[in-house]
Amino acid sequence: MKNKSPSFLLLALVLLSVVLVSLLVNQGRASDNQRLFNNAVIRVQHLHQLAAKMINDFEDSLLPEERRQLSKIFPLSFCNSDYIEAPTGKDETQKSSMLKLLRISFRLIGSWELPSQTLSGTVSNSLTVGNPNQITEKLADLKMGISVLIKGCLDGQPNMDDNDSLPLPFEDFYLTKGENNLRESFRLLACFKTDMHKAETYLRVANCRRSLDSNCTL
Repeated sequence: MKNKSPSFLLLALVLLSVVLVSLLVNQGRASDNQRLFNNAVIRVQHLHQLAAKMINDFEDSLLPEERRQLSKIFPLSFCNSDYIEAPTGKDETQKSSMLKLLRISFRLIGSWELPSQTLSGTVSNSLTVGNPNQITEKLADLKMGISVLIKGCLDGQPNMDDNDSLPLPFEDFYLTKGENNLRESFRLLACFKTDMHKAETYLRVANCRRSLDSNCTL
């Protein structure tokens, strides 16, 4: 058998180097993507915990009769985010694609960028939760992170869903409410908690979708 020529060996080495570099690049991208996902989950979890603390502190400051009245009001009310098309239960959430869950989370978080200004004012007037003025900034940072994850999921393909950039109907819904109105303040905090819980659930399941394990239980 004839010895392989130096040019053939050189070509083989070049091809092997290209393959190795490609593998390293893909591993690096996967690692960066996982880091972004983990960061998004941590951020939305923090916002959900903050929302829970705010409404708990708010309820603790009420008189017994005020609590009874509010507990009857909110279940009959609606949140602005009800206009966002989203899974209606655990089964539908688990069956949703990673991209769909990311887009819904993006819309949920974005729907609070403007109302969070009223939220901060309402909270700062009556509660102590650190620095509530940072809520808007935290929401904006999380929304940007989710946007990067969506682009990564599309992998260079055009975004065919224009709903990501559309404003919600009545996007100033919460801003039109009086900050000193007990009922509307409670509604604002309750909707914030509800939406942060939804976003946390969707981001957790979306993160699970990245793995080969399709059993992403809630």
